[in-house]
Amino acid sequence: MTLSEQKNAARKAAFARRKDAFASAGAGKAGLLSEFLAGHRGVPVAGYMPIRTEIDPLPAMAEAAAYGPVGVPVIRGDGQPLVFSAWEPETEMVNGPFGAQVPAVETLIVPEIVVVPLVAFDRTGNRLGYGGGFYDRTLEKLRDAQPTFAVGFAFAAQEAPAGASVADGGLPMEPTDQPLDLIITEKEVITPQG
Repeated sequence: MTLSEQKNAARKAAFARRKDAFASAGAGKAGLLSEFLAGHRGVPVAGYMPIRTEIDPLPAMAEAAAYGPVGVPVIRGDGQPLVFSAWEPETEMVNGPFGAQVPAVETLIVPEIVVVPLVAFDRTGNRLGYGGGFYDRTLEKLRDAQPTFAVGFAFAAQEAPAGASVADGGLPMEPTDQPLDLIITEKEVITPQG
């Protein structure tokens, strides 16, 4: 099985786990993310507009926006890093690529903390995304310019076993995959070990 096939199989399994978690999750899913961001008031933050069954960071982003700049990702094109446009709860939004909402009027910010959506993660800081490489390219570019902290935000059910083989549910990783500095779920804050 090729690496691409392994990633597709891992994504399929993780999407099923995420769908179940999304269906059964109650209120307060962003509570721990809010607590984390409260310790970084005024620091430029990038969140995301949730699509499909992604865990919803908007309550935490709204709180953070009261204290400093918050942005959401804008896709420029295939193979390019994301840029981040300023967002507040009352920002007028329009449809962007892949069904995600983007601000109608673009005002770019450069985040120091990036809240990253994902399909699966493990406790060593690996993440499996959607396969477009957008966040890997973006984090690499941001980290080349300044310290940038990547926070994976996911349901606990999206966790894959760390160090396991792909056959046993582990994540297939590549050298270009950017690591997470922290993972926050609806249940806990995980500092990667590895």
